[in-house]
Amino acid sequence: MTADATGTSEEAARFQALLAAFEGQPAATAGRGKDAVNEPMIRHWCEAMGDTNPAYCGPDAIAPPTMLQAWTMGGLSGHSDRSTAYDELLTLLDGAGFTSVVATDCEQEYLHPLRPGDTVAFDAVIESVSPRKTTRLGAGHFVTTRMDVRAGGRRVGTHRFRILKYAPAGRPAQQREPRRKAATLRPRPVVNRDNQGFWDGVRDHRLLIQRCTSCATLRFPWLPGCNSCAGSDWDTVEASGAGTVFSYVVMHHPPFPAFDPPYAVALVELAEGVRMISNITGVPYDKVRIGLPVQLEFLRVDDDLELPVFRGGEA
Repeated sequence: MTADATGTSEEAARFQALLAAFEGQPAATAGRGKDAVNEPMIRHWCEAMGDTNPAYCGPDAIAPPTMLQAWTMGGLSGHSDRSTAYDELLTLLDGAGFTSVVATDCEQEYLHPLRPGDTVAFDAVIESVSPRKTTRLGAGHFVTTRMDVRAGGRRVGTHRFRILKYAPAGRPAQQREPRRKAATLRPRPVVNRDNQGFWDGVRDHRLLIQRCTSCATLRFPWLPGCNSCAGSDWDTVEASGAGTVFSYVVMHHPPFPAFDPPYAVALVELAEGVRMISNITGVPYDKVRIGLPVQLEFLRVDDDLELPVFRGGEA
């Protein structure tokens, strides 16, 4: 059977039945991490994240829980334990016109801490394939895989990863101008109860940083609890807006509606000591350097969205 991204409701139902048949099939079986949990990777992770929690160093160190997926990644060469079912599912979606892909979100559950020397094993399953959904990017299907991670014979955590396989939204020549503009809106940031205050500050042209009221540790991005003392109470301080480029990448490909590559995306270290990811403006992308001084500004990208970005200065 040949299906496409714009078929009739009957064809769509038959196609969804084909997709549903993949639910429960393995995506990877008896996988093993390429490296044991180790102190150098933990140190690099903590340095990149600006996480100084003492639990992650010393003779009794544990690995940061959010590194769960890092120990299972296959790198450029991949894993030999990957099943054919996942590839077959993606091929089926490609053949139906859902040729583009974007990672949408992940969820993790932590059951036991990992420690240096632990050897990680895992199994992954295709947990669900959604009915066809219409998004700003285009119509497509969300594919969720669940990975159960083990060490020492027991399950230590679960990692769910979700992608959208979609057919890019078309922009026919006869389409009216307002609709063309709507198709090129930037993706909306996810605003929830944990970060609502941050976006309220952006609306008022203030960059707010959380501060734990128990130990005074600053944290960014916004989190429901302190990663130093686990305190749940916090207030905010307003950032001065001064910072430096700690690290950066230049985005060349792929082109994406509402973005105009190449452009620089940087990890900016604020004067207050926390780091955040944002675009660098005011200087050519090939002039961005580590250590470049930057200053906060707010960029209006459309009628409903304004974002904090950083304008580069003299190095």
